[in-house]
Amino acid sequence: MEILGFALRRLLVAVPVLLVSTFLIFLTVAGSGDPLTELRERQPPVPPETITAEEVRLGLDQPVLERYGDWLTGVVRGDFGPSVNRNASIAVEIGTRLGVTMRFVLVAMLVAAVLAILVGVVSAVRQYSWLDYLFTSAGFLFLAMPSFWLAILLKQGGIQFNRATGTETFYMIGDRSVPPPPTFLAQLADVAGHMILPTVTLVLIHFAVWSRFQRSSMLEVLNSDYVRLATAKGLPRRTVLRKYALRTALTPLITVIALDFTAVFAGAVITETVFQWRGMGDYLLSSINARDVNAVMAWLLVAALAVMVFNLVADILYAALDPRIRHVR
Repeated sequence: MEILGFALRRLLVAVPVLLVSTFLIFLTVAGSGDPLTELRERQPPVPPETITAEEVRLGLDQPVLERYGDWLTGVVRGDFGPSVNRNASIAVEIGTRLGVTMRFVLVAMLVAAVLAILVGVVSAVRQYSWLDYLFTSAGFLFLAMPSFWLAILLKQGGIQFNRATGTETFYMIGDRSVPPPPTFLAQLADVAGHMILPTVTLVLIHFAVWSRFQRSSMLEVLNSDYVRLATAKGLPRRTVLRKYALRTALTPLITVIALDFTAVFAGAVITETVFQWRGMGDYLLSSINARDVNAVMAWLLVAALAVMVFNLVADILYAALDPRIRHVR
């Protein structure tokens, strides 16, 4: 119950922040350009009545504050407003594409976090050993690689591997095959096959950062007085590492992972572009090109909600790892 109360307090604090962020984002996006520019400049000229009708449909004939109020009211009802594309539903597009993006973002974050913890702990415990030097070199190597370049390298490597083996082990385009396989298990295997290279790209980039942070945090804890005292009392080394050192060292890493969600999401946009996925990244770029204000706002709102959720999860994990945090008002 303490953890639940702590989570509710954090959620109440996050709601006003979300409202203020949506207002600022709406003002920024609304002032970024006219979504009807292409229609106005079309040759032969479009009848003025058509342009006026589009302005009314998109709410461009209203003041910005009134438009924001209408948009916010619609969001509460699950309506993100009309899109520049008459045949597209923003809610349907977001729902479909969010599932495509989040399935490999969440898997990548989970795998990267597990690897970072393992590598960070081993590097700290075996400080200055050959394993530590190996992990350090690999971490700096992947840390120096831009995500788009690493994605291109992996894509080219997958192409060469498929050619050399005469198989289609790695998929380079799309998030699934078209048409999909006939059976459910075959469809799962097909989706997993398409996820391999994009997921590996995100894992390598963020695992490199998180493992270095975990190593530093673990070293700091191992050199603390209470860990030395536990060792001096004769407690087994495994118990000292797991119960006393690792639990404390995980708290800063949780902060880094929660704050890095935006970076992972941004990396997913780039990765999706390289592998031509129809996910959130592709939708954002196409919406920006079309100056589709409501679509961009919906995308940014979903991203802001995801960041809020990840920070809330981080706060709950804090409370689970350190009971003292639950009583902080």
